[in-house]
Formats: sequence, structure tokens, C-alpha cells
Amino acid sequence: MFLKGCAHKYGDNIDTDVIIPARYLNTTSEEELAAHCMEDIDTEFVKKVKKGDIITGGENFGCGSSREHAPLAIKASGISCVIAASFARIFYRNSINIGLPILECREAALESDDGDEFEVDLSAGVIKNVTKNRSYKTAAFPAEIQSIISRGGLLRG
Repeated sequence: MFLKGCAHKYGDNIDTDVIIPARYLNTTSEEELAAHCMEDIDTEFVKKVKKGDIITGGENFGCGSSREHAPLAIKASGISCVIAASFARIFYRNSINIGLPILECREAALESDDGDEFEVDLSAGVIKNVTKNRSYKTAAFPAEIQSIISRGGLLRG
């Protein structure tokens, strides 16, 4: 699976309450969640994100509560992939369960800037920052996880 998009960069400890504020947890509508994704940290996110874009983040991305609303909001907003230095484990698992690819690659995440164009080969575990002409290697997803992502989630397909 090959992804291509521009980066939206965030720092360390981006928690699930920042990804989707608690005041919107009374809905499971993906469109409603997408409309409020990242709004407490980046009020312009929903206006500037384009389908296929990528989020890059620092350490402990997705920390906080274990709710699936956070990765759902990210995926529904059009983000194709999240690359971070590290992820909270429950966020990592929830993301895979809903079919949102997330990759741990410290160098790619920390060396990125807002607007950098990325190409990601999930099958090979290769991340390329096209803007900076830099390539990074990360662990490729096992076949079972690639299948979950290609189906759009654990309970789909």
C-alpha cells in the first residue's frame, strides 16, 4: 500500500482530548468527529487538511483515554497515515483496529515540517520526505495488519 500527502506536524504528548475534545464524544458520526479533529490545538486543521495528508508527531502521540473516537476523527478527516516518534499503546491498537496506518519513525517525524510532502510504502516500511529528499526505514506491517488496514478496519470487509 502506497500513500502520498502533505504533513501536519504536532509535538510531544498529543493526547486524545486534543485530537477530539471530550465535548464531542456524544457522537459516533465520523463526519461530526472529523469536523472537530484537532480543533483545540489547531483551529485551522479542518480547513487545511486534504484527503491523503499525513500527521507527524513527537513522543507519546495519542496518550490519554482509550476511546476510539481519536483515531476515528483523524481517519475521517482525510488523514491517510500518522508518523510519530512514539505512540501510546492503546492509541496504536485502536488505530490499527479502525484501519488507520500509524508508523513509529523518530527521525521521519522529528525532521518533518508542516507542509512537507511525504510518500509512504506501508508494505516495505519506507517513508520518504520528498520535500527534503530524505528516506527512512521503519518496520513494515505484518501481512495480517496490512490486511486489516486494506479492508478499512478489523470489523470491515
